[in-house]
Amino acid sequence: MLGRVERSSTDPARPAPTAAFFDLDKTIIAKSSVLAFGKPFYQGGLINRRAVLRSAYAQFVFALAGADHDQIERMRAYLTSMCTGWDVAQVREIVSETLHEIIDPIVYDEAVELIGMHKTAGRDVVIVSSSGEEVVAPIGAMVGADHVIATRMVVEDGAYTGEIERYAYGPEKALAVVQLAEQRGYDLAGSYAYSDSVTDVPMLELVGHPYAVNADRALRKVANEREWPLLTFSNAVPLRERLAGMRPEHPVVSATVVGAGFAAAGLVWYATRRRTTRS
Repeated sequence: MLGRVERSSTDPARPAPTAAFFDLDKTIIAKSSVLAFGKPFYQGGLINRRAVLRSAYAQFVFALAGADHDQIERMRAYLTSMCTGWDVAQVREIVSETLHEIIDPIVYDEAVELIGMHKTAGRDVVIVSSSGEEVVAPIGAMVGADHVIATRMVVEDGAYTGEIERYAYGPEKALAVVQLAEQRGYDLAGSYAYSDSVTDVPMLELVGHPYAVNADRALRKVANEREWPLLTFSNAVPLRERLAGMRPEHPVVSATVVGAGFAAAGLVWYATRRRTTRS
């Protein structure tokens, strides 16, 4: 297990900031974020019909049982091979143009509530995902995240080479969280983390408040052994409608900080309401 970052502050009377770290797929949204863009990538000429069908099948398997380590590794190899040579500007344009159409219907209402509660409590919200930055960053801005940690592909002459600069998966996710916490001065013992996959146990172990969301079988077992709360997210919400009229000029949603006691009470209530008794 990676060590926790200790509380640090230049002013001993002022507590260090905390954060809430969210996995993306099956935690904030109901599908694999990368595979969700199969159709617009096909329409943009980036992939062929066979790749679209393969992506649809992968989504089906992902929705049924989640993706284990081997499946994720095969998916990673397939996706990196498929995107070799893609024009980065075109990918970003497609994601930008289709973001709300693709992502809005699959955002969990419960995740939006939690993000809002954490921001109201004064915590930074960080999305930590093994999906590519070109997909994760726009989704993060859409749901009000302050930072994103995502997989970064090597780019040369404006195109993907097929090599990976940073693979935000498993222990590497946890390492990236530690690095960000050191940069931002987060007190990880007072921070929160949410994920659906056992591969994110290294990240969940870092914080004082880990939560298993829509947990796969292996993570559910770990959560029960360690008495981590189990949450079930199931309600999709049209995010654009929900946030209509609520956005400030800055693209990241901000919230007024209220008393920490009130915010903590709200989180306890929410966790109790959503906690499941599955074993």
